[in-house]
Amino acid sequence: MIAYVRGVLTEKDPTRVVVEAAGVGYEVLIPLSTFDRLPKAGGEVKLLTFHCVREDDEILFGFATPAEKELFVKLTAVSGVGPKIALSILSGGSVGELALAITSGNAKRISSIKGVGKKTAEKICLELQDKVNAIEALSAAQRAGVGKEAAAPVLRDAILALSALGFSEETANKMVGDVVAKHPEAKDTETLVRLALSGGKKR
Repeated sequence: MIAYVRGVLTEKDPTRVVVEAAGVGYEVLIPLSTFDRLPKAGGEVKLLTFHCVREDDEILFGFATPAEKELFVKLTAVSGVGPKIALSILSGGSVGELALAITSGNAKRISSIKGVGKKTAEKICLELQDKVNAIEALSAAQRAGVGKEAAAPVLRDAILALSALGFSEETANKMVGDVVAKHPEAKDTETLVRLALSGGKKR
């Protein structure tokens, strides 16, 4: 398994790059979010990789950040979502925006990405809602100006409070993610917990 590739960036375009390392040129498929972070051709680059091995082919998928790779891996775990579809989804928005859409069950946002059908988008939201971290999603979304009134420590406290009330961590994450998506103006723990409880159900 190839965990990462580090070397000289010899070729790059929005969907693929070639990285030369120890005299070998590695072709790596990438999402647009990674392309935006690349240096100029000739510069040194390190890409985290997902090594996809098939009977008749081997493909390397590359990512600039751990968050991109983590979301990619989670997407490919969804039935019917292959590596190339997962890559298209990552190219359709920032990690924070996509994670927030998933935690809030916004299948419409996911299906707006080229190549992703309505049923696939719904399946992604259903299977990953409890597996995407609401805190990380909002922290990333804040940098894009989404839900900027709430801070990560407040979200963490809200999730801890819900956990203390008997909700599992996964359920608490989902509840807080829903509140953030519907009420971006909520900016304190008490409000987040109150809104979460008004629509949340214990397991």
